[in-house]
Amino acid sequence: MQSEDVGFGGLMFGGAVFDGVVFDIDGVLRLATPRRQLRRLRALLRHSTHDLRSVQGMPQVVHSLVDDRPGTPVFYLTALPSGLSRLVTGLLRRDGYPPGTALVVGRTPVLRWLVGGGAANKRVALERLAQRMPSVRWVLVGDDAGHDPAVYGEFAERHPGRVAAIAVRQVLDVDPPETGVTSLPGTVAGAPVIAAPNGEELLPRLRTGLGAEPRRNGLSDWFLTGEERGNDVTRLRAWTEGNTVGALVHGDRYLPRLAGTVAATGAGDAVLFAGWRADAGQRLAEHGPTVAEALCGAARRDVRVRGLLWRSHSGLLGYHARENRRVADAVADAGGAVLLDQRVRVLGSHHQKLVAVRHRDRPEDDVAFVGGIDVDLGSRDDARHTGDPQAERSGSEYGPHPAVHDVQLELRGPAVRDVEQVLRERWEDPSPLSGMPWHPVSALGTARHRADTRFPGAAADPPATGGCAVQLLCTYPNRWPRHPSAPRGERSIARGYSKALGRAERIVYVEDQYMWSVDVARVFAAALRRSPRLHLIAVVPRMPDVTSRAYLDTAGLGHAEALAIVQQAGGDRVQVLDVENRRNAPVYVHAKLCIVDDVWAAVGSDNFNMRSWTYDTELAAAVVDTERDPRAPADPAGHGDGARRFARDLRLELMREHLELGRSDSGADYHGADCDGADCHGADCHGADCHHDADLLDPDRAAATVRESAAALEAWHAGGCRGPRPPGRLRPHTRRQTGLPRRHRWFTAPVYRSFLDPDGRPLGMRLRRTY
Repeated sequence: MQSEDVGFGGLMFGGAVFDGVVFDIDGVLRLATPRRQLRRLRALLRHSTHDLRSVQGMPQVVHSLVDDRPGTPVFYLTALPSGLSRLVTGLLRRDGYPPGTALVVGRTPVLRWLVGGGAANKRVALERLAQRMPSVRWVLVGDDAGHDPAVYGEFAERHPGRVAAIAVRQVLDVDPPETGVTSLPGTVAGAPVIAAPNGEELLPRLRTGLGAEPRRNGLSDWFLTGEERGNDVTRLRAWTEGNTVGALVHGDRYLPRLAGTVAATGAGDAVLFAGWRADAGQRLAEHGPTVAEALCGAARRDVRVRGLLWRSHSGLLGYHARENRRVADAVADAGGAVLLDQRVRVLGSHHQKLVAVRHRDRPEDDVAFVGGIDVDLGSRDDARHTGDPQAERSGSEYGPHPAVHDVQLELRGPAVRDVEQVLRERWEDPSPLSGMPWHPVSALGTARHRADTRFPGAAADPPATGGCAVQLLCTYPNRWPRHPSAPRGERSIARGYSKALGRAERIVYVEDQYMWSVDVARVFAAALRRSPRLHLIAVVPRMPDVTSRAYLDTAGLGHAEALAIVQQAGGDRVQVLDVENRRNAPVYVHAKLCIVDDVWAAVGSDNFNMRSWTYDTELAAAVVDTERDPRAPADPAGHGDGARRFARDLRLELMREHLELGRSDSGADYHGADCDGADCHGADCHGADCHHDADLLDPDRAAATVRESAAALEAWHAGGCRGPRPPGRLRPHTRRQTGLPRRHRWFTAPVYRSFLDPDGRPLGMRLRRTY
């Protein structure tokens, strides 16, 4: 932030010209009046389908106005006392606002500000600006909870032609919010008044009101910049280019590839990994090796094997501490090191799933894997979804060998070093591995205490191999003791999704294990309200993989609330579906991915809930391919980005599988050995050459095809499963627990938010609904 004068020059958006920006920041600062804080608290507790009182996206509104022309003056107006000027500029910088001049106009004691005073001083400050800069035309930004509509309106009337637009974030209880709230005129003295409930929806409306063309700045439109990540301590780069990215759909494609990669390592190489769970006896391929055999074999070849596994909890509580400890001990006996990490918040976990393999003499062979697949029992299913023969789950509706749908990314190129860096930053955290007083006692005498725990030295980037840009996104909780590489936590996964969804126009395709959280659903709902042609297709599990009635009631309540929000926002443009195999058994969707407009694709360990976005440690890889897909529609969103090869191919592969159109990109038949072929349409179709893609390329046709297929299968079930089974695996997902008695909600809702889906943000961030 700055306090000195800056140069001025007109910035033209279509027919509208403006020279500067004034932003009343009293509604977005962490430091707010008691009245505003109470409003924020009330909004936090209510479950409106609209994101009222969220300041999410407001820094991007200001950036959008000034980034196209460096030097455009920005004035941040506040009624706080002048003695707090330095504090104000620090808060704005921390929240990611662009540099500007703080107009701290308070001339009275703090007590006056506490009761919401300061309108007169703001009027005086604006008049002084008008006198000091008589040729400047302003964009005035604020909200409708304080004095802004009156102060800005009066200024526009006193100075005709000096206001290009008035942008108002809706804070008052207008539900549903409308474009241009009724309490505000459509124009004031010729200046348009533009309103929306949050920054994500306000920005496109403001740019339209100013006559702006869609911004086409490439990767920075989709990826977070280093500043937008919200963590200036991490050594991760904003993104890397020159990568090759492949999607490994299902464990039977990922785990054998992992086994072969580890088997090809030799002395001086490094195998680095992190996971939520690992089972020593899980076979990585049909005839082995097991997880323990692969890792221990590498360690005995003098490969530097280093891993971080969540310490977890006792099996008596349904967890897997013993299984992770077995892997750690086996690797330590072979000369490697696997640390059991419990540096988490209470009830939190380490949920990242990554592997990085570095070669001492063959950097061109370096590879990393990121996604949702752990090396645990039950993870080696295939496209037929008959389940992993080794699975040992029992008691759930998915049976003893659950069918599991999952995705992992294979990365080659400079992004490999960033994946390694994620693990390095966690490894180098000097905090004790566990703060529980009994954990050191239970670990005495185990082999991992005798292991060499030095982490391999940093290596240079592997050579560029392809045309994909990759951005790694993380969640680290705000915990104590603080993480050295994320002292205030990091929520770049939430920020990355918010930015990409803020650009969505035609189709968002989602697969997720837990689409639960109300706050996460609001981000999708904002995109649906902003873009009237946007389709949301979400594939989720039919039910949780546990049998506890209390768990089902609690999880069902959160799930139903979240889905209600997106369905009310998008109507029939929203399809939420679950999956079954050819034997009519439900498939457990464990994948965590999102594809926006066939441009941006993200795959990771994170689910769409507050636990993954704020509380546990998570890792996702967002990908934008530089190769454009020429198939029509070549630019479905109309932004000029064009459809990109990786994102579109991944969406098509997943949809082909769920609709049973042809074969997977690996050549696997979707129908399985129990199908006689009579209704196996397109069995001669392979991957990207599949002629059925004509029904899936266009977003409207893709949505219609999914809807028709799901309806046909649902009708077949409703008719008693008589006659040939229609092709396809998708069925409409029915929200459960919508009828939970109100007398139970007083207990269920707090349990859900405290235990199943806790919010790891600081209170101030929760109140302002930012990440």
